[in-house]
Amino acid sequence: MKFVPVIIPLLFVAISSAHADSIIVKNAWARATAPGQEVGAVYLDIVSSSAAKLVKAESTAATSTEIHSMSMKGDVMEMRKIDSLELAAGKTVSLVPGGNHVMLIGLKKPLKEGDKIAVTLTVEKGPKVQEKVEVSAEVKSMMSGAMHHYHP
Repeated sequence: MKFVPVIIPLLFVAISSAHADSIIVKNAWARATAPGQEVGAVYLDIVSSSAAKLVKAESTAATSTEIHSMSMKGDVMEMRKIDSLELAAGKTVSLVPGGNHVMLIGLKKPLKEGDKIAVTLTVEKGPKVQEKVEVSAEVKSMMSGAMHHYHP
């Protein structure tokens, strides 16, 4: 009988951890901005345990937050809003400078090195099944990742 109170809390923790671990976000960061700059970006690595889609990003650091893609078309860099980003089961999807990223539009204040930005990601795991993931992105110097992962 002494084991029952111990087993039940451990079982609850195991179930909670499995659910919380279904979406893993690592290496979240943003580049510091210049005074007066109205846009910024957040970069990160995301892994879903099952096939899913990143469908939304939100942050109180800006008036609007969007998922963007960036690519080169000849000599022109093209950036556009995308409705969702596919997450293959168990595969790391990297949002990086020069590629997909979370765009912060209408910054409420400049992003300063050392600050943290709160971002909420919404991942769709099936029809009407969504999971929200709270992320804290560290603001790094303006030169961070300038050419990191950039593949024209």
